[in-house]
Amino acid sequence: MKKLILILSFIICHLSLSVAQNVTRTQHRTAISQDAVSTGSMTVRKPDYICISTDNGKEQLIMEGTKFTMTMGSKKHTTDSRKNAQFATFHEVLKAVINNQPIPEGEEVSVTTKNGQKLITITPQGKKKRQLFTSFELTIDSKTSAMRRLRMNERKGNYTEYTFK
Repeated sequence: MKKLILILSFIICHLSLSVAQNVTRTQHRTAISQDAVSTGSMTVRKPDYICISTDNGKEQLIMEGTKFTMTMGSKKHTTDSRKNAQFATFHEVLKAVINNQPIPEGEEVSVTTKNGQKLITITPQGKKKRQLFTSFELTIDSKTSAMRRLRMNERKGNYTEYTFK
């Protein structure tokens, strides 16, 4: 419990030092007719910190350095991109976007530009059975490097999409 309070205090402190952006989270499940939609905020801090919090903090996606934490309701998933190859490229791309650097090239990354937007698609290689996501799609503004959309595709057509305003 102490650890949880300490982590929450740390996050709240860091959020107060950073600029937040509004976000809409859409969770699509093929077996359910209506998507679950919630709103919240995204906080970004250089060199590699992102906190996307929706539904009054019940749903969170945090990248802090190489550590990724995803909280969905009462379920919490944590991984490190140094140990989880699926998130290694994702971390490098997000870090490049945050710091306005060139997108790292590789066999897992494709970049297309259309209508002033860059679509960066990351398709992790490796063991498909153990992967939480089949691909990540990140749309950024070509001129400002502002994030516009993050879509995390899962198996069977399911996905979670964050739209930033």
